[in-house]
Amino acid sequence: MRTTDAPLVMSLGDPCGIGPELAAKAWTSLRDQAGLAFCVIGDARLMAAQGVPVMPVADVSETNAHFADALPVLDRPLSAPAVAGQPDGVHAPFIIDWIRTGAELCLGGRARALITCPIAKSVLYATGFRFPGHTEYLADLCRKGNVVPTPVMMLTAKDLRVVLATIHTPLSAVPATLSIAGLVELARITNAALIKDFAIAAPRLVMAGLNPHAGEEGTLGREEIDILASALNQLQNESINIQGPFPADTLFHDEARTAYDAALCMYHDQGLIPLKTLDFWGGVNITLGLPIVRTSPDHGTGFNIAGKGIARVDSLLAAIRAADEISRNRAAA
Repeated sequence: MRTTDAPLVMSLGDPCGIGPELAAKAWTSLRDQAGLAFCVIGDARLMAAQGVPVMPVADVSETNAHFADALPVLDRPLSAPAVAGQPDGVHAPFIIDWIRTGAELCLGGRARALITCPIAKSVLYATGFRFPGHTEYLADLCRKGNVVPTPVMMLTAKDLRVVLATIHTPLSAVPATLSIAGLVELARITNAALIKDFAIAAPRLVMAGLNPHAGEEGTLGREEIDILASALNQLQNESINIQGPFPADTLFHDEARTAYDAALCMYHDQGLIPLKTLDFWGGVNITLGLPIVRTSPDHGTGFNIAGKGIARVDSLLAAIRAADEISRNRAAA
């Protein structure tokens, strides 16, 4: 099967959250778009309960044949019923298996991208899951021998792409976490992904400062001088087009965004606040640096609204389209 002929696959995430509802809504929206055909990896009975026609398949290669008429599901049934809004550790092994199956299908070339519905890390932690989240687990699944690829979290919304130097790090610990080597690796992976995944021949990167006014020449903090500038110099010597560090408060308005293809942000909220302000419902989480394509909606499990039929599908639809675009760009490259 050619890479572009292989289907997209979607791991269902936490079955007690909004993943099942969103997967059903996504199929309803996309069923007439054969190029976006996807197969859910999860519980077929649970998906049928969402009120859409379901076709259990034995192999993901059957996806394209059924997608217009029913939602294809690679059936990996739960051992106990999933109650909407009531997360239960009994489902943890199945949630993990759905993710692993999706990654293995992509690594084997039988699927061209993996879209992951949201998980609740606390549910998995309670059963001994040792990874901080989806991203790190997928990186481990993609290891070659003892070499684990370095995953980079990119968030996208409309014309904005941001990558994070630190993710779920307490703000007080961010300065000590930043390093020249870490920023250099972040920029290299981002630059390579913009070329390969987004078909941008000559990427333009910018780096946000850590401190107000990007440190104001050291009077408001020295990280820009001691760490960020050194990383920038090294990257520019490697012919990577990156500028900065720039004050973050002037980096994200409409005119500023036309000057770069991705922004390197120093901490979580520095990148996520402008992104969610720009498009709160349509953000996508993309994992760079892996041999497989992985995207995810930029929201959580929504336990508080699960089962009510009110979850918005915008972000999952955007994640499906991003997975399709990136996988096709990689195939063309």
